[in-house]
Amino acid sequence: MSFVYDPPQDAPRIIHADHEILVVNKPSGLLSVPGRGPDKADCLIERLRGAFPTILLVHRLDQDTSGVMIFGLTPHAQRSLSKQFEERRTKKAYVARVAGRLQPKTGRVDLPLIVDWPNRPRQKVDHETGKPAVTDWRVMKAEDHETRVRLSPVTGRSHQLRVHMAESGHPILGDPLYATGWAADHPRLMLHAESLRVKHPETGIQQSFNAPVPF
Repeated sequence: MSFVYDPPQDAPRIIHADHEILVVNKPSGLLSVPGRGPDKADCLIERLRGAFPTILLVHRLDQDTSGVMIFGLTPHAQRSLSKQFEERRTKKAYVARVAGRLQPKTGRVDLPLIVDWPNRPRQKVDHETGKPAVTDWRVMKAEDHETRVRLSPVTGRSHQLRVHMAESGHPILGDPLYATGWAADHPRLMLHAESLRVKHPETGIQQSFNAPVPF
């Protein structure tokens, strides 16, 4: 499967900036960090580096996912935030539109994941060697053909939400890797990082950052 990288040209919207952290709303279709090859050099962190030259990576969002992404602006902030992610002390909430009627109102997907090497960047469920991956979900609005759902990842594996929804029989609409047929035929991946709560590296105060759902 080959993709032409054609990132959106609109500038990422800044949600919050201080001398320690930078929080932005990443647009769908833009890489978080540079990909392989000069054609994939354009990315969120490089677009931000001009205005924030000390910017440091903490976590990533998939190219096709939009929403809240946080960066450190000092080594201390990067270490503090990275540790919070590693120790699962952040709180992340995503909104997705998935195929079919998801039932019941709430649930949990607990399926270990590993990279599908012959089909990279795809991930797959592997009960033998996969790393633990857990996603909680809550239905926001269910219809016969699709469901709007809030997803709360307990772990942070690559493509976790996308694989978990596909494995549950309700792939995320517009997913070029895990959806097929009409479910794949959407203008973008219908997955958005709506909110992120972290402890500020300097003050120690819990802060929540939000980005409105664009679909």
